[in-house]
Amino acid sequence: MTCSGEAVELLRRLGVRGWRIGVAESLTGGLVVASLVDVPGASACVRGGVVAYATDLKHSLLGVDADLLAAHGAVHPEVARQMADGIRTATARAGERTEVGLSTTGVAGPDPADGQPVGTVHIGVSTPEGTRVVSTRLHGDRAAIRHAAVRRALQAALEAV
Repeated sequence: MTCSGEAVELLRRLGVRGWRIGVAESLTGGLVVASLVDVPGASACVRGGVVAYATDLKHSLLGVDADLLAAHGAVHPEVARQMADGIRTATARAGERTEVGLSTTGVAGPDPADGQPVGTVHIGVSTPEGTRVVSTRLHGDRAAIRHAAVRRALQAALEAV
């Protein structure tokens, strides 16, 4: 993976604000945090990432509500919201929550999951200023959907910082 312009700009903006970021990923499987750490000097802002691919890990590692997961599955906007919020706690330092939590959950294919069609993606961004979710429908094969989700996640984080 090469440094994307979005990753470079996101890290620049985080640095200006003195903020750090934690990333919680499902369908992107670590590609978001990999795109960030591909940028030289990323360690100044990147606290870490959690790939919670299995649904139960979203609950145990990120604090996503078990009843929500049982009722709706992992591909849901509120799951993305809670993942983004949860990674801020999971990557806290000395009792201080990480300022930015970024999350991805969705269906890359080849088959639908949790009653959602292939290409459904939910991205959560949590900051001290609030939490929001961007939901989208991406097209292409599994690799194309995952890579497009990374770009959308970085764009959503840029909009928040």
